[in-house]
Amino acid sequence: MSENPFILYVEDDPTSREVMEMTLMYRMGCSSFQVFEDSENFISKVKSLPQKPDVIFLDIHMKPYDGFQMLQMLRNEPDYAQAKIIALTASVMNEEVAALETAGFDGTIAKPIDADAFPNLLNRIISGERVWFIV
Repeated sequence: MSENPFILYVEDDPTSREVMEMTLMYRMGCSSFQVFEDSENFISKVKSLPQKPDVIFLDIHMKPYDGFQMLQMLRNEPDYAQAKIIALTASVMNEEVAALETAGFDGTIAKPIDADAFPNLLNRIISGERVWFIV
């Protein structure tokens, strides 16, 4: 894993945000992350970040833009066309996972996140692996 990866997490559920923040800070010692609580003005918020994220985690069920729409916005931006973008969702039926892959996500992680498995998953994602972690 890079020395201190910069993570962006877009999530509207307060509990999910708290679990991710606790996992990143206390389990992994990662202090370089940003959390968006909604998808309003998504691209302008992404562009105003202090640096380009190493990994972007998108909740699928968001408003006003869902994860698929945010993914498309990012892929349409030259700076983010090759970004590592992972879907986080509680909806992990086979056809939904297939839709995520077809849409262009680099992986998906089922929610709630498994705090024990997450550090290894993040390392794999940063090293370029496509991760489809559905339990």
